[in-house]
Amino acid sequence: MPRPHTPSTRRLAPLAALSAVLLAAAGCSASAPDPPSGGTGSPPGHSSAGGASGTGSTTPAPSLSDDVLQEQAVAAGHPAAVQVGTEILEKGGNAADAAIATAFAVAVVEPFASGIGGGGAALVATGSEDPVAYDYRETVPGTGEIPESGTGVPGFVDGMATLHAEHGSLEWSELLAPATALAQEGFPVSPMLAQRMRSDYGPGAIEGLEQFHGPGGGPLAEGEELVQAELADTLDTLASQGPEALYTGSLAGQLTAVDGLDAATLAGYETETTEPVGGSVGDHTLVSAAPPLPGAGVVQFLQVAEALGVAEEEPGSAEYVDAMATAWQVAEAGVRESLGDPAFVDVPVDRLTDAEVNADLAREAGAPAPAAAGPREPIEAGNTTHLTVVDASGLTVSMTNTITSFWGGEHAQEVGGFFLNNQLSRFEALDTPANQPEPGRQSVSWSAPSLVLDAEGRVVMGLGSPGGQAIPSILAGVLVPWVLQGAPLQEAVDAPRHYLQDGVLALEDQPSAEVAALARQRGWQPRVTERADAVFGSVQALQIDYEDGTVTGAVDSRREGDVAVVPAG
Repeated sequence: MPRPHTPSTRRLAPLAALSAVLLAAAGCSASAPDPPSGGTGSPPGHSSAGGASGTGSTTPAPSLSDDVLQEQAVAAGHPAAVQVGTEILEKGGNAADAAIATAFAVAVVEPFASGIGGGGAALVATGSEDPVAYDYRETVPGTGEIPESGTGVPGFVDGMATLHAEHGSLEWSELLAPATALAQEGFPVSPMLAQRMRSDYGPGAIEGLEQFHGPGGGPLAEGEELVQAELADTLDTLASQGPEALYTGSLAGQLTAVDGLDAATLAGYETETTEPVGGSVGDHTLVSAAPPLPGAGVVQFLQVAEALGVAEEEPGSAEYVDAMATAWQVAEAGVRESLGDPAFVDVPVDRLTDAEVNADLAREAGAPAPAAAGPREPIEAGNTTHLTVVDASGLTVSMTNTITSFWGGEHAQEVGGFFLNNQLSRFEALDTPANQPEPGRQSVSWSAPSLVLDAEGRVVMGLGSPGGQAIPSILAGVLVPWVLQGAPLQEAVDAPRHYLQDGVLALEDQPSAEVAALARQRGWQPRVTERADAVFGSVQALQIDYEDGTVTGAVDSRREGDVAVVPAG
């Protein structure tokens, strides 16, 4: 059985602010809207996430048994993982079940991006109920010391167990079985995996690991079978002994043998349950990951861009690029100046997500800074992975998981068939007064699972992306066309992306004459990225239409993401 969970709620804030946003978006001042037919809440026998939201209510949540949609869907970073999730839905599992199973499957087929040795964050929404955020990222150990590897206490397994305890309906072991089979039986190496084994940290990470090498001694080639027997054994242990096996049981010893991880901190790990941040964008409300994740920065980014008139500009045009770069400059400054773990520092979320304040900042904003003289550091590869799931009841999960840098970075470490994170390196990467390591503290990072709500407070889109520091720009590049310009979802996902970092303007293609002229005027250095750079992520988005009961997905061709929509029931 999964280990009992009483997730930490030390970062919870009152619901009033987000509720006010939703009411304002609906143009009313009365009570919150009634839920759609079928009700909302957790499956029978499970505690309601709403009960952990600081309301103090112990009333059981309404059943999610009635369908409000005719379709359900899974979007994830690899087709095999999408298949796992849809099979769970077709078995009668809900969106939380499918998300957990998909996440473990992604950990098998994308071992460079996420897994047991890492962490993540998820937003869960049940109909018109206020969304709940889960943060199960890595923490600084009790010693307060960060090892050279940057490895923090991994929270992925605890996070999945928490979601299962609060929202799941199928047995824990049933959700891990597909990932175990993928690891034990093997699967064809994809182009992305083959590339990652040969790029940046890949060669060092897989050195000495036989499962990643072919008969000739080189890394497995595209199409060759990757069998991960040791990982299969670890997954089987987690399935049979429960998630506590990793924290206090038979698997804990392999973690406590790692520099920086100790038994007491490992045993005391708890997933954080809190509220996502929220703010108005156009006629919708965007909710995203709570601090120390950058959801407030994503909201601020979009509000500033909207105030700058970006809705009137063609995506990819010089005017669009200029407005988005200016908006990102404001939002990035907000992240760098204000963001930190709210258990340790005060984070001015209300100010960062206030549309009027951000409209003022838009009017005051100057042109983004030009590139500094001298050689430029390469833009970091867009690590991490994301998945989104919607079931027939309307339950929606938006989840971003990671081991931080691909393979866990320069000092990659593999134990039990999985790779450990280097998440605590983010303290040094964003060395600000609000982001300093202390025991139990989480670092600022860039994962931003998000949901878009309509004027009635219902989820109409779940989305997220890998991409490291570029994640806010990636999400904004999809949300501006979709929310502010009314573009179809696939068109919004396909829209050209760019990212300004330290005066370097990363682009997907050669700049147009107008964009090149803008770059010269601003003093930016254009840089065209390659697919191998993986800078521009892979957005996994699902759109919900309650009128016709359908779910629409979009395939982001920048990586290997896939989407599947299946009939309800």
